[in-house]
Amino acid sequence: MSRADNSKKGKSFDRQGGDHKKRSGRQGGQPKKVSYSRGNAPIQKQHKSKKTQMSPDQIRLNKYIANSGICSRRDADIYIASGNVTVNGEVITEMGYRVELNDVVKFDGRAINPEKKVYILLNKPKGFLTTTSDEKGRKTVMDLVAKATKARIVPVGRLERSTTGLLLFTNDGDLSKKLTNSGRDVRKIYQVTLNKSFQIKDLHAIREGLTLEDGIVKVDEISTIEGANKNEVGIKIHSNKNKIVRRIFEHLDYEVIKLDRVVFAGLTKKDLPRGTWRHLTKQEVINLQML
Repeated sequence: MSRADNSKKGKSFDRQGGDHKKRSGRQGGQPKKVSYSRGNAPIQKQHKSKKTQMSPDQIRLNKYIANSGICSRRDADIYIASGNVTVNGEVITEMGYRVELNDVVKFDGRAINPEKKVYILLNKPKGFLTTTSDEKGRKTVMDLVAKATKARIVPVGRLERSTTGLLLFTNDGDLSKKLTNSGRDVRKIYQVTLNKSFQIKDLHAIREGLTLEDGIVKVDEISTIEGANKNEVGIKIHSNKNKIVRRIFEHLDYEVIKLDRVVFAGLTKKDLPRGTWRHLTKQEVINLQML
């Protein structure tokens, strides 16, 4: 064998040996994974960045938008990048941006809500304030629906503390605004108990329209209640003016002893005892949205 051949073989052997040494320090040509043991169980070391640690009160902006029913998360990212979304008045284009549930998020200028829409109907008893909270610690209607849902619902319109009857709660801001808009034909029927017999001349006066301190008010219908005392009256009205039913009768020198709302926007008290609540049916929600 020539010297040149021996030289070639030596080079070949060295390369193989070098390759062998390299392989002995790797598994399948990849770096070994470093593990740390706790007892007998090996665990993988993890690096947690602040970005992955999310507060329970936070939600990714794309999920917030998707939960509101606007679009999918993927499409939400596109809208965010395009500048269609604001948080507390500031345009947000950052992917993965997080918001608090109490932040004001708007999509194309319209406020959105990430919660599933909830609609609760309560037959309100007397003695409860129609407000979400009270500084004096008095009972509110929110106490009555506390177990109805975890969603942040609010009452639609108001009923006085002494007034009983139907009160709707929802987190659907658009519907709430629609039902409280004085220009909408939202029918309400009240059963009124007066301090004295209701005179026929006053019935005609109310039908023709009364001029109160804030303008003329007309009712849709008014009548005595068949089979009831002469001091009980039924009145149908769609005005949203404050304390309007009481003011109508006080204008004619009556005192309202009891006031009960028995119909609201087509919803009735059927199978709903005083102080109890129920969820609206899908059909009832559709009917309200069509008003």
